[in-house]
Parts: sequence; C-alpha cells; structure tokens
Amino acid sequence: MTRFYERAALILLCLAGLVMQDSYIEPVAVAIGILIVSLLVQFMTGKWIAAALIIVASALCGWVPLLFCGLPLFSYEALWEKKWYLILPALLVFRESGALRPSQYIIAIAGAGVSLLLYLLVSGNEKATEKYHVLRDELAEKNLMLESQNARLKEAQNNEVHLATMRERNRIAREIHDNVGHMLTRSLLQSGALMIANKDENLKEPLEGLNRTLDQAMTSIRESVHDLHDESIDLQAAIGDNLKTVENRFATTLNYDVKTGPPTSVKLCFAGIVKEAISNAVKHSNGDKIEVTVGEKPGVYELIISDNGQAGEIKQTGIGLSNMRDRVGQLHGHIEFATEDGFIIRANIPK
Repeated sequence: MTRFYERAALILLCLAGLVMQDSYIEPVAVAIGILIVSLLVQFMTGKWIAAALIIVASALCGWVPLLFCGLPLFSYEALWEKKWYLILPALLVFRESGALRPSQYIIAIAGAGVSLLLYLLVSGNEKATEKYHVLRDELAEKNLMLESQNARLKEAQNNEVHLATMRERNRIAREIHDNVGHMLTRSLLQSGALMIANKDENLKEPLEGLNRTLDQAMTSIRESVHDLHDESIDLQAAIGDNLKTVENRFATTLNYDVKTGPPTSVKLCFAGIVKEAISNAVKHSNGDKIEVTVGEKPGVYELIISDNGQAGEIKQTGIGLSNMRDRVGQLHGHIEFATEDGFIIRANIPK
C-alpha cells in the first residue's frame, strides 16, 4: 500500500510537467502511455519484460520528447527492478534542446531525484519491517521452545520428586517391616508361649489382653506398611470406614463428588483430617450427626466436616487442630474452623 501512495505522488509530478504543454491531445495520450507502462512493469516485476518496457519507454523519449515527463515514474520502477541504468536512454531527449520547456526538464529531473529518495525511504522501511517480522517469528519460536523445555524440565523434576518420595516411603516401609515388625512378631510368640505356660488364672486375662493388643499392633503395622507401598488409596472408602466406627453414636453422611482422582498427598491429607475430626467429635461433641463432604472445584479439592454439637470456644493451640493445619499447609492449602450451627471444618487444597 505504501508503494501505491508513492507512485500516486510521482504521477502527479509527471502530470505537472505534462500540463505545461500547449495542446491537450498529446499530453493525455502520453499520460495514458506512462500509466500503462508503469502498470505493466508492476505486473511483470522481476521478469525480463519489465526491464524491456522501461528501457523502450526511456528510449522513446528521443522521438517523443513529452515522454520525458514520465521520468520520475520510470526511475521509480527501474529502482525497484534493481536496474537504475534502464532510464539512461531517456537522455536522448537532449538531442533537441528545444523539444521541451526548461521547467518541464526541471520537473522531470527533480522528480527523478524525488523517486530516488522515496525508493530509499520505502525500501528501508520494508527491510526494517521484514527484519522485525523475522525477529518476531524467531522470538515466538524461541518462546515456544522455552515453554516446551520448561514443561519437560518440570515433568522431569516432578518425576524426580516422585521417585525420591517413593524411595523414602519404601525405605520407611522396610525399616518398619525389618525392625518393628520382627519385634512385634517375637513379642506375639513370647506372649503366646507365656499363655501356654501360665498356670495362674489371675494372669490368664491380662496375658490374653496383651496378646490381643500385640496382634492389633501387628495388624496396624502391616496395614501401614501396605499403605506406604500402595499409592492407590481409596479416599471415599477410607472416609467411609472412619465414619462406620462412630455409627453407634452419630448419624453419619458422606457426600463424595470428585470427578478426577486426587493425588495421593491430597488423599492422605483429607483422610487424616477426617480421622482427627471424628476423634475430636467423639471426645468433645454432644451432637448426634456428622456430615463429611468431599468436592472438586475448577482449581481446588474441598473437604467440609460438620457436626451438630454445641461448639464452644476453639482452642487454637490444640494438638488436633494444629495437626490439621500442618497437613493442609504442607500442600499449600487453606483450612478454617467455624462454630456456626455446630463445629465445621473447611479445607481447600489447590490442584
């Protein structure tokens, strides 16, 4: 579009020289010829025929002097063809010094100078624009590559963290299995042997209680080791199991609406909070209903636990509440406690 405006300005310079002619027919015919040559050169740009048109039109200035008024436009087209010398045949017009008026010569030559300045300006702008587009495309490509590399790096870091976590979990599981598990097994055998060897009826019940306690501890250790090795924790089932332990005292309700499976860390966090909340309700609540809601929003996983007991002042220093805060804080989440219509716990963990 810029070149169009430049050519329009040069055409006006050509017409300024043509209108100085006394007649009307010849200037009109020459003006049409100049425009046709310019349009054909633009249409054939880069081809040999474009150069031929310019050199023929320039050479005709020696036989049709009025064509010399089209020198500004011919010069402009020759410059864009990268062949400025194509206009040199136009000098044939000087074979007859009186062929044109001095003002017409001046306008044509000055117009040729203007065409050179316009060419330098427009070509410089086009080169700068092209360079800008190249830089913009290179920058966009580099940004895409950087985003891709960042994504791969983040994925690699996540994998490293996951592997490190799994190694630590496995190490802890091995330690529990090799040390605590073996000691509990030995204790179970020893308590069983004592039960068999015991002849005192007064010690029979305490020994049986000791054996049951050791057996429960062994079962708990075994489950803990299993959980450390297994990431696929069923959060809904875990919460349901916790609620079943208090069904004889509370009317329990579980609302579970999670479309995508939360990561293991979120499952463990929510399961731990529910277990702690139920334990607190058993100890402190005088209500008869417990409701647990696990939901999913666009950016967070949400847990709400409420009971209808009469809530007093919240002790911010309580170990149970502090443990809940620590669990949620480690996952960069938010937890709050409220005493409206009972005791309510709300926890949000970002995805």
